[in-house]
Amino acid sequence: MFKRIFAIVVVLLWSGLAFAAHPLISDDTGTQGKGKFQLEVNSEFTYEKERQYKADEDKWETKKETGGELATILSYGITDNVDVVLGLPYQWKKTRIDNVVTTDKTEQGDGISDMSLEVKWRFYEKDGLSFAMKPGLILPTGNENKGLGNGRDSYAFTFITTKEMEPLAFHLNLAYAHSEYKLQEDKEANRRDIWHASLASEVEAVKNLRVVANIGMERNLDKTSNTHPAFILGGLIYSILENFDVDFGIKGGLNKPETDYSILAGIAWRF
Repeated sequence: MFKRIFAIVVVLLWSGLAFAAHPLISDDTGTQGKGKFQLEVNSEFTYEKERQYKADEDKWETKKETGGELATILSYGITDNVDVVLGLPYQWKKTRIDNVVTTDKTEQGDGISDMSLEVKWRFYEKDGLSFAMKPGLILPTGNENKGLGNGRDSYAFTFITTKEMEPLAFHLNLAYAHSEYKLQEDKEANRRDIWHASLASEVEAVKNLRVVANIGMERNLDKTSNTHPAFILGGLIYSILENFDVDFGIKGGLNKPETDYSILAGIAWRF
């Protein structure tokens, strides 16, 4: 228990994976401004259930997987239109088969995952339309033997479009990620090249309250499947103070490869 608490504290102090205005998955082109910071603390709790037939035992079994992630995001404005973002998430996962917890370490991952370092550059902005690019590195700080990381350096690139039409805003993301793996079993099981496409929208329903929605799809990591995970998400962002937001969202899977559902909650502080 002490190790878990210590690891969570480390994550809170050092930061986490970079997303858009949580609970959205799609990023926006917004930056912090020169010399300004934003600190986010976000959480996600996931649930997955499936029934599968074991031919060798001639029986059906029920597999339930619960897990989550606690992450912070520390963004700093190098210039008015360039941010640097450092991230280090803490993840946990537990798998039960017919209500019995499995002993497979890769299905019981609990600890710090791979660190991310990204730079977001908004290179065009006019009449409410803006474009940004966000290259990033994924550094192997997680334990690959527990399913918490790749064990090798990887990289990603995201192209972001935002269109603002008060009180509405729309965000389009097109992304590509390349992963290298240390373990042979990961090399054999996982694709190295993953694409992602998603669209998000937000509207200011009343003063200080935004309603957000998100839909997206990405290439299946599993080499044996050509069905790509797709999701839909809805949520709220409430500004308690001018520089302090709280948020809540629910993300649901649109097909079998995607997690059944996730509960998301977070806070953001700008200073």
